[in-house]
Amino acid sequence: MSDPTPLPTIRETSDCGRESTQRGDCRPQTEVSRVSDAGTPPRHSPRAHLDAHVHLWDVDAFELPWFRADLDLPPRVLIADLEGANPAGVGAVAVQAANTLREFTWLEDETSTAARPVRLVGQYEPSADGWAGVLQPRWRHLAGVRLAAGSARADLSDFAGLDQLAEGLSEHGLVLELLLRPEQLPAATALAARHPALRTVLCHLGLGFAEPDVNWYRALADFASLPAAHAKVSGVIHHSEPNERLRRIVAHARESFGARRLLFGSDWPMSARVAPHETIVALTAAAWGEDATDADDFWGATARRLYGF
Repeated sequence: MSDPTPLPTIRETSDCGRESTQRGDCRPQTEVSRVSDAGTPPRHSPRAHLDAHVHLWDVDAFELPWFRADLDLPPRVLIADLEGANPAGVGAVAVQAANTLREFTWLEDETSTAARPVRLVGQYEPSADGWAGVLQPRWRHLAGVRLAAGSARADLSDFAGLDQLAEGLSEHGLVLELLLRPEQLPAATALAARHPALRTVLCHLGLGFAEPDVNWYRALADFASLPAAHAKVSGVIHHSEPNERLRRIVAHARESFGARRLLFGSDWPMSARVAPHETIVALTAAAWGEDATDADDFWGATARRLYGF
């Protein structure tokens, strides 16, 4: 999820969403699914992609501290809405929108009947219960934990337990996602360097809607120099037409990470304030290269490997 600032909007909602019900007897599972689908994995392209960054929520079921009426976002976004907005999708990574256990329980339940494979990324909220914070113990579809540090200090020193979190994720084969401002990239690079076996995924290229400058170019390349570092080309589109800014951002990301460590993510439904999902896909494809021979990794194969589809 990008920083939720007001934008001219194109609403992308669906009235076909079903009512979700929380299971009163919902309990954390003891195993994380790390088994790939049987047979040969599908090929991926803009026309059959795995979206590595989406959000679902229901503000009537739980509070989202950042949610405001002026953002012009729907108060409820369910799995049926995602499937209606993105008929070309072959799977998704649903990233928790806030940081409570109640919300994550709802997310696990809401995605349990999805027509396509879904993996979940919970959001880190430190607690005394263990390395994963409020997500202890592990959950059946949990594939990673996100550090949402947009309001934290540049050196991340006001987040407790980061090295313990990194150790726990690495030991259990889970991913650490990072939602950062550009000036926080050096601290994230230092954290990842201390845990070389940990697979990290930078949300929104550590940039979001900000303008790329020399410091971002350098810091992103430094982060990408770590072999286990990955990044999502997500949450950076703020104009509904092709533009040079997006082309330069994607070109630098490809030069820094290579094709096998980048993932497509829409940031839907936040991205619907800019353009419909299919337009976000088309703009990204144009910036990536419509005839790129390395499209399979970017549009889904890398996400399948990282998140245990």
